[in-house]
Amino acid sequence: MSEAKDEKTNLHPRNKHRSRYDFAALVKAVPALRDFIKINPYGDESVDFADPGAVKTLNAALLKHFYGISHWDIPVGYLCPPVPGRADYIHYLADLLAESHNGVVPTGRSLRVLDIGVGANCIYPIVGHQEYGWTFVGSDVDRTAVKSAQNIVAANPELQGAVQIRLQENKQQILKGIIKPGETFDLTMCNPPFHASAEEAAAGSGRKLRNLGKQSKVLNFGGQQVELWVEGGEQAFIRKMVFESAELPKSKTWYTSLVSKNSNLPGIYNALEKVKATSLRSIEMAQGQKISRFVAWNFGI
Repeated sequence: MSEAKDEKTNLHPRNKHRSRYDFAALVKAVPALRDFIKINPYGDESVDFADPGAVKTLNAALLKHFYGISHWDIPVGYLCPPVPGRADYIHYLADLLAESHNGVVPTGRSLRVLDIGVGANCIYPIVGHQEYGWTFVGSDVDRTAVKSAQNIVAANPELQGAVQIRLQENKQQILKGIIKPGETFDLTMCNPPFHASAEEAAAGSGRKLRNLGKQSKVLNFGGQQVELWVEGGEQAFIRKMVFESAELPKSKTWYTSLVSKNSNLPGIYNALEKVKATSLRSIEMAQGQKISRFVAWNFGI
């Protein structure tokens, strides 16, 4: 294959993962990855993406090689997200922020970001801080996830003082109880639970495995209930976040959330119109064969 064909042109231009995986460099970063590398039907080096151990070790290698994170691990059964796609959200958010900073992406610790549902993996704060120097607060309702994210921060000097993890004590709240009185953020981000029920989440996992040519019931990227589904699905979750954002003191915060299904946008926009949000956006991100997007709004930047 030529170098041009090897490039993942659908990813954001600043995404470090546009090239095919350099397994020699990744194995140098994390030698344990060598045990998971196999030759795929196309004659290329790869890993079995239906093997949770392979996916987790690949993530650890990517985070060490590209972002300087030497100590990264997650508890068994927790979401192990693909790093390239997560990095794309960060880069598109950087572009959004640049619009209100004279076209220049703001960098440094004075730029504050709230990651709603940081998860046990802490991926967004890692990428956001290591790429742009931003300061993060990550929130989660799951105590084990919070502890895992805190352990990642504590184990990596690069993140200390730049990433704080908070437990959302009230599972019925999203922003409330996390944003402290007088506290402001330049940006909030969220990768909400996509599914509306455990059954729907299981069906989605089955489709993913079939696409990988596997029949196993093991989901390669894992995921606990709070990571995969919420009553009412992602539309209900995002609408709740919209209404909560409107009740906070007006600031220059960009509120954003990923939206997995285009069909959910009308209901979300209906909520945004009700609260009189401004600068409404829906920004698409093409990642391979999958089209993802996020919505963004504020109250008068």
